[in-house]
Amino acid sequence: MASRQELQALAVAKERLVREGELYRLSTLRSKHEVIHALQPQALLHGAVDQAIGTLQSRLGAFIGQGGGLSGISFKTVLPYAVTVGSWIARKRLWKPAAAAGVLAAVGAWWLMRRKPEA
Repeated sequence: MASRQELQALAVAKERLVREGELYRLSTLRSKHEVIHALQPQALLHGAVDQAIGTLQSRLGAFIGQGGGLSGISFKTVLPYAVTVGSWIARKRLWKPAAAAGVLAAVGAWWLMRRKPEA
């Protein structure tokens, strides 16, 4: 026969195991809801946009940040305006003139960067 202290220790251990099981169940349920939320289309789009912005900032940051006039601009603040302008260009069917203007701007920037004396 087990003594009173042993029975009490077993009861405490059982209560602790029950509490740990409840905590595990709640954490599993919370994780399930986080996964369900993360797989919604809006969350996926938001993550993709954040990833694209981070990639642009890391790739173009070296060019923009070296004393350029665009070093203080955040892509997250410019993106809504760019989307608005892009949709307007698509509605008016101005893709070819916009592409030509972009190519001319890129060539002009390349020419100015090439002309710039090395410091």
